[in-house]
Amino acid sequence: MEDQQLDPDDLSGTRRFRRRLTVVVGVAAALFVIAAATFAAALQPYLADRAAAANRIEVARTAAAAVTALWTYSPDTVDTLADRATEYLGGDFGAEYRKFVAAAISPNKQAQITDSTEVVGVGVQSLHGHDAVVVVFTNTTATSPLTHNIPSLKFVAYRLAMQREESRWLVTKMSTISFMDLTPTL
Repeated sequence: MEDQQLDPDDLSGTRRFRRRLTVVVGVAAALFVIAAATFAAALQPYLADRAAAANRIEVARTAAAAVTALWTYSPDTVDTLADRATEYLGGDFGAEYRKFVAAAISPNKQAQITDSTEVVGVGVQSLHGHDAVVVVFTNTTATSPLTHNIPSLKFVAYRLAMQREESRWLVTKMSTISFMDLTPTL
Protein backbone atom coordinates (compact mmCIF):
# COMPACT_ATOMS: atom_id res chain seq x y z
CA MET A 1 0.00 0.00 0.00
CA GLU A 2 1.07 3.36 -0.77
CA ASP A 3 1.24 5.96 1.85
CA GLN A 4 -1.36 8.53 0.94
CA GLN A 5 -0.65 12.04 1.75
CA LEU A 6 -3.30 14.64 2.06
CA ASP A 7 -3.06 17.55 -0.23
CA PRO A 8 -3.29 20.85 1.72
CA ASP A 9 -5.41 22.32 -1.08
CA ASP A 10 -7.95 19.48 -0.61
CA LEU A 11 -8.08 20.20 3.13
CA SER A 12 -8.81 23.88 2.65
CA GLY A 13 -11.53 23.05 0.09
CA THR A 14 -13.16 20.62 2.51
CA ARG A 15 -12.99 23.19 5.29
CA ARG A 16 -14.53 25.84 3.04
CA PHE A 17 -17.31 23.44 2.09
CA ARG A 18 -18.01 22.64 5.74
CA ARG A 19 -18.03 26.31 6.66
CA ARG A 20 -20.42 27.12 3.83
CA LEU A 21 -22.60 24.17 4.78
CA THR A 22 -22.65 25.37 8.39
CA VAL A 23 -23.62 28.88 7.29
CA VAL A 24 -26.36 27.55 4.99
CA VAL A 25 -27.76 25.31 7.74
CA GLY A 26 -27.61 28.21 10.22
CA VAL A 27 -29.42 30.56 7.85
CA ALA A 28 -32.04 27.90 7.10
CA ALA A 29 -32.58 27.29 10.81
CA ALA A 30 -32.88 31.04 11.46
CA LEU A 31 -35.39 31.39 8.60
CA PHE A 32 -37.37 28.45 9.98
CA VAL A 33 -37.46 30.00 13.46
CA ILE A 34 -38.51 33.38 12.04
CA ALA A 35 -41.23 31.74 9.91
CA ALA A 36 -42.52 29.73 12.87
CA ALA A 37 -42.60 32.83 15.09
CA THR A 38 -44.41 34.82 12.41
CA PHE A 39 -46.94 32.02 11.94
CA ALA A 40 -47.52 31.76 15.70
CA ALA A 41 -47.95 35.53 15.99
CA ALA A 42 -50.49 35.51 13.17
CA LEU A 43 -52.29 32.44 14.52
CA GLN A 44 -52.76 33.75 18.08
CA PRO A 45 -55.34 36.49 17.25
CA TYR A 46 -57.18 34.06 14.99
CA LEU A 47 -57.43 31.48 17.79
CA ALA A 48 -58.44 34.17 20.29
CA ASP A 49 -61.23 35.34 17.94
CA ARG A 50 -62.44 31.79 17.48
CA ALA A 51 -62.50 31.22 21.25
CA ALA A 52 -64.44 34.46 21.78
CA ALA A 53 -66.92 33.48 19.05
CA ALA A 54 -67.37 30.03 20.60
CA ASN A 55 -68.04 31.67 24.00
CA ARG A 56 -70.63 34.00 22.46
CA ILE A 57 -72.38 31.07 20.79
CA GLU A 58 -72.39 29.10 24.05
CA VAL A 59 -73.81 32.08 25.97
CA ALA A 60 -76.49 32.71 23.32
CA ARG A 61 -77.56 29.05 23.24
CA THR A 62 -77.74 28.87 27.02
CA ALA A 63 -79.77 32.09 27.20
CA ALA A 64 -82.24 30.80 24.60
CA ALA A 65 -82.60 27.46 26.40
CA ALA A 66 -83.04 29.23 29.74
CA VAL A 67 -85.81 31.55 28.54
CA THR A 68 -87.61 28.66 26.87
CA ALA A 69 -87.38 26.58 30.06
CA LEU A 70 -88.50 29.49 32.28
CA TRP A 71 -91.65 30.34 30.34
CA THR A 72 -92.88 27.11 28.71
CA TYR A 73 -95.34 24.99 30.68
CA SER A 74 -98.69 23.23 30.63
CA PRO A 75 -101.18 22.51 33.44
CA ASP A 76 -99.45 19.14 33.88
CA THR A 77 -95.89 20.54 34.04
CA VAL A 78 -96.34 23.87 35.84
CA ASP A 79 -95.67 22.17 39.21
CA THR A 80 -92.16 21.18 38.09
CA LEU A 81 -91.37 24.43 36.29
CA ALA A 82 -89.10 25.86 39.00
CA ASP A 83 -87.18 22.60 39.31
CA ARG A 84 -86.65 22.35 35.55
CA ALA A 85 -85.49 25.96 35.36
CA THR A 86 -83.05 25.65 38.27
CA GLU A 87 -80.25 24.36 36.06
CA TYR A 88 -80.19 27.74 34.30
CA LEU A 89 -80.46 30.02 37.33
CA GLY A 90 -77.79 31.45 39.59
CA GLY A 91 -77.40 33.97 42.36
CA ASP A 92 -80.47 35.53 43.97
CA PHE A 93 -82.44 35.22 40.75
CA GLY A 94 -83.08 31.51 41.37
CA ALA A 95 -84.87 32.29 44.65
CA GLU A 96 -86.81 35.18 43.09
CA TYR A 97 -87.96 32.97 40.23
CA ARG A 98 -89.06 30.17 42.59
CA LYS A 99 -91.10 32.68 44.60
CA PHE A 100 -92.73 34.04 41.42
CA VAL A 101 -93.56 30.57 40.11
CA ALA A 102 -94.92 29.40 43.48
CA ALA A 103 -97.43 32.28 43.40
CA ALA A 104 -98.39 31.55 39.78
CA ILE A 105 -98.85 27.77 39.97
CA SER A 106 -102.34 27.68 41.43
CA PRO A 107 -103.94 30.34 39.17
CA ASN A 108 -102.30 28.86 36.06
CA LYS A 109 -103.39 25.36 36.99
CA GLN A 110 -106.96 26.48 37.69
CA ALA A 111 -107.20 28.32 34.39
CA GLN A 112 -105.55 25.34 32.61
CA ILE A 113 -103.06 27.67 30.92
CA THR A 114 -100.57 26.28 28.46
CA ASP A 115 -97.73 28.67 27.74
CA SER A 116 -95.31 28.12 24.90
CA THR A 117 -92.31 30.41 24.43
CA GLU A 118 -90.35 30.35 21.21
CA VAL A 119 -87.04 32.21 21.02
CA VAL A 120 -86.90 34.13 17.74
CA GLY A 121 -83.66 36.04 18.29
CA VAL A 122 -80.68 36.23 20.61
CA GLY A 123 -77.93 38.81 20.79
CA VAL A 124 -74.93 38.86 23.09
CA GLN A 125 -74.71 42.48 24.15
CA SER A 126 -71.46 42.09 26.08
CA LEU A 127 -69.10 39.36 27.15
CA HIS A 128 -66.27 40.09 29.56
CA GLY A 129 -64.57 37.14 31.20
CA HIS A 130 -67.18 35.34 33.31
CA ASP A 131 -69.93 37.96 32.84
CA ALA A 132 -72.30 38.38 29.92
CA VAL A 133 -75.36 40.40 29.02
CA VAL A 134 -77.73 38.83 26.51
CA VAL A 135 -80.90 40.10 24.83
CA VAL A 136 -83.48 37.40 23.98
CA PHE A 137 -86.52 38.03 21.76
CA THR A 138 -89.49 35.69 22.11
CA ASN A 139 -92.91 34.95 20.77
CA THR A 140 -95.11 33.57 23.52
CA THR A 141 -98.43 31.87 22.97
CA ALA A 142 -100.76 31.10 25.87
CA THR A 143 -104.00 29.18 25.61
CA SER A 144 -106.72 28.35 28.11
CA PRO A 145 -110.17 26.77 27.96
CA LEU A 146 -111.41 29.93 29.74
CA THR A 147 -110.64 31.92 26.59
CA HIS A 148 -112.02 29.16 24.31
CA ASN A 149 -108.38 28.33 23.49
CA ILE A 150 -108.01 31.53 21.49
CA PRO A 151 -104.28 32.08 21.75
CA SER A 152 -102.86 35.03 23.62
CA LEU A 153 -99.92 36.22 21.52
CA LYS A 154 -97.10 38.24 23.04
CA PHE A 155 -93.79 39.49 21.78
CA VAL A 156 -91.42 39.88 24.73
CA ALA A 157 -87.76 40.86 24.81
CA TYR A 158 -85.64 40.12 27.88
CA ARG A 159 -82.23 41.30 29.01
CA LEU A 160 -80.36 38.58 30.90
CA ALA A 161 -77.30 39.08 33.07
CA MET A 162 -75.33 35.84 33.06
CA GLN A 163 -72.31 34.55 34.92
CA ARG A 164 -70.09 31.61 34.21
CA GLU A 165 -69.78 29.22 37.13
CA GLU A 166 -67.34 26.42 36.44
CA SER A 167 -68.30 25.25 32.95
CA ARG A 168 -71.90 26.56 32.85
CA TRP A 169 -73.50 29.92 32.17
CA LEU A 170 -76.26 30.85 34.63
CA VAL A 171 -78.88 33.60 34.51
CA THR A 172 -78.41 35.89 37.52
CA LYS A 173 -80.79 38.67 36.54
CA MET A 174 -83.61 39.01 34.04
CA SER A 175 -85.62 42.04 33.05
CA THR A 176 -88.27 42.68 30.42
CA ILE A 177 -87.12 45.34 27.97
CA SER A 178 -90.08 45.26 25.61
CA PHE A 179 -93.55 43.78 25.69
CA MET A 180 -96.17 43.78 22.99
CA ASP A 181 -99.51 42.02 23.37
CA LEU A 182 -100.79 40.90 19.98
CA THR A 183 -103.78 38.96 21.30
CA PRO A 184 -106.80 39.29 19.03
CA THR A 185 -109.81 40.93 20.66
CA LEU A 186 -113.26 39.57 20.06
